[in-house]
Amino acid sequence: MTMRFVTRRYTPYLAAVLAGVAYALFFRLLFNAGPFQQSGGLLMLAFLVGVPVGLGALTVHFTPPTESNFRRYWLAPWLTVGLFLAVAFLAHLEGAICLIIILPLFLIMASVGAYLYQLFERDDDQPRNAAVVTALAVLPLLAAVAETRVAAPDSQRRVENVVDITAPPAVVWQHIIRVPPIRATDLGRSFVDRIGFPRPVEATLTHEGVGGVRHATFERGVEFIETVDEWQPQRRLSFSIKPNTATIPPTTFDEHVTVGGRFFDVLRGTYELQPLPGGRTRLLLYSQQRLSTRLNPYAGLWTDYVMSEIQRRILHVVKRRCETATVAAR
Repeated sequence: MTMRFVTRRYTPYLAAVLAGVAYALFFRLLFNAGPFQQSGGLLMLAFLVGVPVGLGALTVHFTPPTESNFRRYWLAPWLTVGLFLAVAFLAHLEGAICLIIILPLFLIMASVGAYLYQLFERDDDQPRNAAVVTALAVLPLLAAVAETRVAAPDSQRRVENVVDITAPPAVVWQHIIRVPPIRATDLGRSFVDRIGFPRPVEATLTHEGVGGVRHATFERGVEFIETVDEWQPQRRLSFSIKPNTATIPPTTFDEHVTVGGRFFDVLRGTYELQPLPGGRTRLLLYSQQRLSTRLNPYAGLWTDYVMSEIQRRILHVVKRRCETATVAAR
């Protein structure tokens, strides 16, 4: 008897969540193929914004109206988003990096979709409610057709990190033009490791001066070719950056976060050294990136964070090595 009650109690609730998951999976497959994929695919606004809106509305529509507002308009849409992303991960439709990036956006927009449905919902007018949810559910498709006619904008971004080092510029300079192998323990822990970004390993230099080529390697076969175009000893080192696509396995990055891909690229890197009193040095490291999505402000929050974490950890290693070398030389 208890089991039957539980089944009757939660079957409509489960059906609502599964309806939302099926809806999101359908559009995930649709946007990752054909003309939609060529126009940006899963990074189109129609998918990133329109699909969770429709998902939220659809979930609320099929959730029993006897449920509390919290369960209908918050818990159910959020559970649906979580289950959809879990299915996408387990089915290898998306990597962990992309899923973590879109999770906050999907949660917010699913709540927006639930709220929009609530605005027009009428308890005693099911045909009207069905029309409302249908309109919100087909919104991604209509928006996608219009969006394919507009090119994604390019955004140039700059990320800067700085550290003060108890060592003179001459010592710091020698530790940035080449970076000997870095152990994982040297870098310390970071959230970017947990979501799958490779750790930096080392940077070599073919020869000193303008035209020298640095090979910056990361874990899992990731390598960047950095050609020096500014060489001011103990003051400034600047270089262009190109990913060595021949060495990067296709499984290292999801296509949406591939460096050098159509959505994201790292263009330049620069070290600047500023002498400080007491034989110390202020070391700045900044990079320039290209971001080409229809949601650059949101995507830029993530790319800025990841680049800042990579640069911060490299500077941390350089600082410790320079200060150790300075103490040893005394």
